[in-house]
Formats: sequence, C-alpha cells, structure tokens
Amino acid sequence: MRPEPVAAPVPADGGAFTVAESMLDTWNTIGKILVGLDGVGYEGRAQMLGLYVVSYRGERFLVRTRALVIETPGQGLRTRVDALGPEGQATRSAAAADLLQVLARRVPAEVALYRQPVKLPSTGKPRRKPL
Repeated sequence: MRPEPVAAPVPADGGAFTVAESMLDTWNTIGKILVGLDGVGYEGRAQMLGLYVVSYRGERFLVRTRALVIETPGQGLRTRVDALGPEGQATRSAAAADLLQVLARRVPAEVALYRQPVKLPSTGKPRRKPL
C-alpha cells in the first residue's frame, strides 16, 4: 500500500510575498499571468483596489496587491501580494497559497514585459527659444 500524500503546510502569512516593483506594474503582470494559467477562473478585477477575483482548485478568493511605504531613502518601490477570502478576510487556504507561490515565481521574471512607462506631466510653462 502507498501512503497518502501529505499536503505541504500553508505558511503563517498564507504565502504572501513582496515584489520590488510598483503596484501598477505588479497588478498588471499578475492579471496577464492569471488569464493564462490553467485551472484559474478569472472572475473580475478592481484596479483602484489592487484586486483580482479568482477561483482556483474549487475555491474563490481575492488576489490583492498593496503598495508598501518607502521606509528608507533610496529603498525603491515595493508591492505586497497576498490572498483574501471572498468577504475580504485573511485566508490561509492551500489553494490560495499554491497560486501565490506560482505568482511569486513568475511576477519578478515577467514584470518587465508589462511595465507601464512613467510619463511626467508638463509644467505648463512655455519653452524658451534659444537666443
């Protein structure tokens, strides 16, 4: 007889991870990855909230991106990615942790493909012509 496989324990943080990228670039990259993953049901999104609503392995949950505060000069932008239950509560489900693990592997490698260029607004001052 074969012993039944034992599921890996879910980390205390539910599999959350941090990416050294802006929230918008991280959110865009996650969306591109999610729509192409087998077994992931893409149900909706809310860019302003940094959320995707997904179903995976029979569970429905939210994948959330949050910009982190820059704590020291020169630190750079960082984004935290985690999973929430359908009502917005923290979740430590095995399905959510597994999907976050896939995203943690792929997002840093793929974010450059979907990065949005930053365009600074003009100052509104007319440009001087050289003398």
